[in-house]
Amino acid sequence: MGNKVEKIVLAYSGGLDTSVILSWLQEKYQCPVVAFAADLGQGEELHEVKEKAIKTGADRVIIEDLKEDFARDFVWPAIRGNAVYESGYLLGTSLARPLIAMRQVEAARKTGADAVSHGATGKGNDQVRFEIAYMALAPDLKIIAPWKIWDFKGREDLIRYAKSKNIPVPVSKEKPYSIDRNLLHISFEGGILEDTWAEPPKDMFVLSVAPEDAPDQPTYVDIEFREGNATALNGEAMSPAKLLASLNDLGGRNAVGRADIVENRYVGMKSRGVYETPGGTILRIAHQAMESITMDREVMHIRDGLIPRYAEMIYYGYWFSPERRMLQTLMDEAQRNVTGVVRVKLYRGNCTVAGRKSDSSLYHPGFATFEEDEVYNQKDAEGFIRLSALRLKIATLLKRKQ
Repeated sequence: MGNKVEKIVLAYSGGLDTSVILSWLQEKYQCPVVAFAADLGQGEELHEVKEKAIKTGADRVIIEDLKEDFARDFVWPAIRGNAVYESGYLLGTSLARPLIAMRQVEAARKTGADAVSHGATGKGNDQVRFEIAYMALAPDLKIIAPWKIWDFKGREDLIRYAKSKNIPVPVSKEKPYSIDRNLLHISFEGGILEDTWAEPPKDMFVLSVAPEDAPDQPTYVDIEFREGNATALNGEAMSPAKLLASLNDLGGRNAVGRADIVENRYVGMKSRGVYETPGGTILRIAHQAMESITMDREVMHIRDGLIPRYAEMIYYGYWFSPERRMLQTLMDEAQRNVTGVVRVKLYRGNCTVAGRKSDSSLYHPGFATFEEDEVYNQKDAEGFIRLSALRLKIATLLKRKQ
């Protein structure tokens, strides 16, 4: 693989960084650059993104609506595995990057490009997620990460370059924080949020109202699951993307899904992130409630022990690794019986379970009752407890003889 680059596919968003990168790549490598933009539910007008890319000199612009792909093939598998990183982060950005990288590689194949590029910095997690995915899917493609090789030091340098090249991007002062949005979440990082003592400003949030501003009446939602996948809301069948968007709306109106976390980045430093994940928060709570009556105890305990490792794989960027695929198979096997309906109550920032039912339920009031039943002899517990405590009893007796 030589050093000469013939054509590059850039993961393009239309913001300052990727607009400057598009122009810089053309200038440095003297080759066509294809701008690839993915609609993952970020709520932007993508025709404006196309216009920006063309004005900045893109040889071609490819825009793909990937909302259903994202929800069905990335968010839903993570929900089936109850994936959460460090007890609080529902992996909104982590799940989006491998999909973008995969479709970017496909775009490179279609356009005859021999290189791919991204706008992630050399400090964060996204560089790892993009580049591991590129290497796993297309090891022959060259990878260009401008933030690691150019001379620009920060936003002011980019603004000066943009002005010199007449790049049509906003050149206002830096926002007080950075934002990443998709159908699963909005994340806020950097800037004023780097002070871990500072409360996030009230006007920062986009998807959700503050708990004190939420309605003083609860909202009840019935969520139907089939083999661990949410399939309907309040009896109405919906596609994954539509269902997630609907839960975002319901959760946001009731202040559900905010999280303020200091997490450990893969590269080794701690980072504060503030997240809005209304739909994902509701789904995870409802999904766990569905599992509680349909999943075998030992299956659940083994699966639960693997969740931190599974979530870590996704967070670190190993979506396309054999170990993630192996664990996904296990997670999905555990979901065979997870079918039924869960009712949740949304009220002022809280999502609580109000009811759950399933034709596959392993719960039976006749077995669990404190009243008389026909399947359990309470005297059997006597021997069970004796055997369970035997090793402890022996250890204490032997100590006394010493």
